Amino acid sequence: MTNPGEESGSRSRGKMTGPGALTSSSTGWRCSHDPCNTCGYRSLSSLGWWRMVNPVIIIGMHRSGTSMVSRALDDLGLFTGRRKQRDNESLFFLDLNNWLMLQCGGSWDHPQPTRELLQHGQARSLAADYIRFLMRTPRLTGFLGWRNYLRYRKIGNLDFPWGWKDPRNTYTLPLWLDIFPDARIIHIYRHGVDVANSLYIREQARFSGRSHPVRHPYKRLLYVVRPKKGGFADSLRCAALEGGFSLWEEYVGVARSHVRKLGDRALELKYEDFLADPHAALLRLTTFCGLAADPAGIDAAASLVTKSRAYAYRNRPELEEFSLRASARLKVYGY
Repeated sequence: MTNPGEESGSRSRGKMTGPGALTSSSTGWRCSHDPCNTCGYRSLSSLGWWRMVNPVIIIGMHRSGTSMVSRALDDLGLFTGRRKQRDNESLFFLDLNNWLMLQCGGSWDHPQPTRELLQHGQARSLAADYIRFLMRTPRLTGFLGWRNYLRYRKIGNLDFPWGWKDPRNTYTLPLWLDIFPDARIIHIYRHGVDVANSLYIREQARFSGRSHPVRHPYKRLLYVVRPKKGGFADSLRCAALEGGFSLWEEYVGVARSHVRKLGDRALELKYEDFLADPHAALLRLTTFCGLAADPAGIDAAASLVTKSRAYAYRNRPELEEFSLRASARLKVYGY
């Protein structure tokens, strides 16, 4: 495997200078030459993105409140995309994150292989350059919509607060920081047992009843002419509490590492604290994002929060028991 700053054959393991020499910084890997024709590195400045409003990138484990927070910020003036899923994830950035993970055999529920892409200097540089290119093409309409695209043409011309939410950002963030070195990061985290149970319930719903076409006497005949491409579950790992809980540990550990490195450019927010005092949390978030939100808007967004969702596992004896068994592991992350 080729590590950042190493290239088989033409590069030594010592300190490098000149074109193609990648150097590490708190925001990712940069080349000593900008732009560089050897490794393909291009900074935003070399691409002419002078007026750029830096994005807000929301990270955190799935089912941890990232959707709730991003919707609230959306209502308060943070543009998070025109075409989105029900969970408020921009399809444009979601597709790119999935593409990044698939390159090394990773997925949202098995994200560890993503590190192989990040550790390979050439592949990482090419991926970043490809994404920069897409952001200067009509493909960007998937995020901006046609009206905004026709007005701004490329992401570097945006003159309003913007960003996106996707739990996969937790693992792909170093590459996004190669592209947006001054981005601001929000990390949302939630009690691990509640996260694992939420994932478990979602997966079990996929197996219940006769709703799936393969169990329907007539609908399943379609498979004769069009074989099934995907599986029967979104994540078999998360079909068990332990699988979802261990995935939570991985995500929170990686996200915390990012937060420590980024200093005041990162904000970490506990889901349960958000529910306890949504007004204070939203005030903190809008200030961090540079949003000119009025008090009435913050009050309206705070009123939509359901406070009873905090520590929901306490209402289920079997989940309370699981929490006790995992108490030492929970303590590592502040629970």
